[in-house]
This record gives sequence, structure tokens and C-alpha cells, in this order.
Amino acid sequence: MANSFNIDKLNKAFESRIRLGIMSVLLVNDSVDFNTMKELLKVTDGNLASHISALEKLEYILVRKQFIGKKPNTVFEVTKLGKTEFKKHLNALEKLLKPD
Repeated sequence: MANSFNIDKLNKAFESRIRLGIMSVLLVNDSVDFNTMKELLKVTDGNLASHISALEKLEYILVRKQFIGKKPNTVFEVTKLGKTEFKKHLNALEKLLKPD
């Protein structure tokens, strides 16, 4: 008999592999700039920007824009809420994969 699992415990915000990647990178780094994130995830500027925007709206990440010399620099950080929600999502996935 199959174990029942409530998939409602999975967070829809993290269904995309790109958002999973963004959150994973930010959990192991204090902050990451736009170009580094783009290279790590192998995505286009527009694709990364749209996923970043969605996570920022949910207040899961913080976006800081600054200038280094005359060049614009965008840096991302995970928020306390983002850490909590991502860890809940990972725990739910783990329960799905390894039922009691």
C-alpha cells in the first residue's frame, strides 16, 4: 500500500529548477551578484531577472543595486523568511522521497 503524502506542503514558488537553483546558491553564499548567478545557473539575463523578481515579491530574497566605480552591480541575498520557507520545502521533498 502506498504511503499518503500531502503535496500541498511543497511550495509552488520553488517548482522551477531556476528558482531552486537561486535559493540553493543563496543558502550557501552570503550574497551573489547577477553575473555570477547567471553563469552558475546557465540562464539568460531575462530568464534570471523574471525568477529573481518573483522571489523578491514573495520577500524570499533581497535585491541590492549599487555602483562599483561607474558600473551597475546587482547583488542578491536570501532573507530570513526565504531561508525558512526553502528549508520547509526541502523537508517536504525529503518526506516525499523517504516516507516514514
